[in-house]
Amino acid sequence: MPYISTKTSAKISPEKELVLKQKLGKAISIFPKKDESWLMLSFEDGQRMWFKGNDEPCAMINVQIFGKAEREYYDKMTAEICSIYNSELGIPKDRIYVRYDECFIWGWNDMNF
Repeated sequence: MPYISTKTSAKISPEKELVLKQKLGKAISIFPKKDESWLMLSFEDGQRMWFKGNDEPCAMINVQIFGKAEREYYDKMTAEICSIYNSELGIPKDRIYVRYDECFIWGWNDMNF
């Protein structure tokens, strides 16, 4: 049950959103037992954001997963996310923050995991 939310000052066209969806869908499998079939995504583009004292394109990506993962998976995922947003939206890798949250109770379909 991963969830990836994106806030960025860059504009995301419908075509780019589909590409991001596909690439993030593949990237989530970096984590053991995670895949696109349970992945939820949200995109907030065109946000007024300041980073490093200026308003050049930047992004804040929040990745939430059910359970716990080893540090190596977070490291790989951060590198992959930075590459995706750099190649697809032109956001420099040093202007992207990635935050992770581990959740141990996750509700779905009238029940909790």
